[in-house]
Amino acid sequence: MAVVLTAEQRELRSIVRDFFTVRSSESAVREQMTSPDGLDAVTWKQLGEQLGVQGMAVPEAYGGAGFSHVDLGIVLEEAGRALFTGPLLSTVLAAEAVLAAGDEGARADLLPRLAEGAVGTLAVLDRPGGWADPDVTTRAEPQGASWTVTGRKLHVPDGAVSDLVVTTARCGDGTALFAVETGAPGVSVETVPTLDPTRRQGHLTFAAAPARLLTTPGTADAAIACTLSAAAVYLATEQLGGAARALEMAIDYSGTRHQYGRAIGSFQAIKHLCADLAATLESARSAAYAGLEALDLEAPDLPLTASAAKVFCSETYTAVTAACIQIHGAIATTWEHPAQLYFKRAKSSALLFGSPARHRQLLAAALGFASPTGDPR
Repeated sequence: MAVVLTAEQRELRSIVRDFFTVRSSESAVREQMTSPDGLDAVTWKQLGEQLGVQGMAVPEAYGGAGFSHVDLGIVLEEAGRALFTGPLLSTVLAAEAVLAAGDEGARADLLPRLAEGAVGTLAVLDRPGGWADPDVTTRAEPQGASWTVTGRKLHVPDGAVSDLVVTTARCGDGTALFAVETGAPGVSVETVPTLDPTRRQGHLTFAAAPARLLTTPGTADAAIACTLSAAAVYLATEQLGGAARALEMAIDYSGTRHQYGRAIGSFQAIKHLCADLAATLESARSAAYAGLEALDLEAPDLPLTASAAKVFCSETYTAVTAACIQIHGAIATTWEHPAQLYFKRAKSSALLFGSPARHRQLLAAALGFASPTGDPR
């Protein structure tokens, strides 16, 4: 699809890019990478008070701004471009899950908190690579009028700084969505080292932790599927921004680095590589924004467009950052150069919410070519 933004959306991009240029500069990113929790509370507060980002796609009835998913995608794209370390992706996914669940009471209670700056996250992984429903081993049990959940969720984005977790858990014969307060008894978190130091992840353990059932009978499967599609699309949009910035770095360097008396960007091998990557990037952009529009329209083919976006953007981000390092040469492999940070974010993001191989399998299954079982990692 052709990506055509309105004048207001172009202005939104400009405002958000200016914000991240100041508040998520390379020096700021490196400072937060080594901080205890990776969260700059001042920046997070400004992101909400000055730009209203956390509640951008939350309906006005629940304390949000009521903007479109495309508008939120623009913000996520700019956050990815700046390697923003704050829990933006995780928080908007928690809000998306609450919205998809459809419980009006939960929406009225939880969405205003998230829109006002509470940190949320989405916990759906029970075993490495296990993004399919049969892999859910966390269990929920009724306790009178309420519920408890018991189990372990792996690699939860920003799990250590979250106030609210929306998690999948098995109850009866199916899987449902539950909201758990991280400060509640029975909830513990273990921060885990990862390849990507710019996005913190944690393992969450629930030991009969009090939980709130979000989905009503008959709506759980659709709500979970919609939430996972949103996760794929939002992450793909963030990947798009990172890939665009990495390609800019490569092109800028190829114009200033001289060898044999010429800028290396004038050499055919570099010139063609950058041109090919630019074309690939535009294909990824089309896929990501098609996913955002499918979210806005609640399109029947949302799972297809979401998986396509995740495949395109994951592979494009990895290819562009690898080429960026190659074009820069040895300097890009040093700790001091930002190229290695983008490469690590690309590799980490490619696996989050399902690898490209997993999403290809989902696409094949949706088109009638294969079964979605046997989750590849």
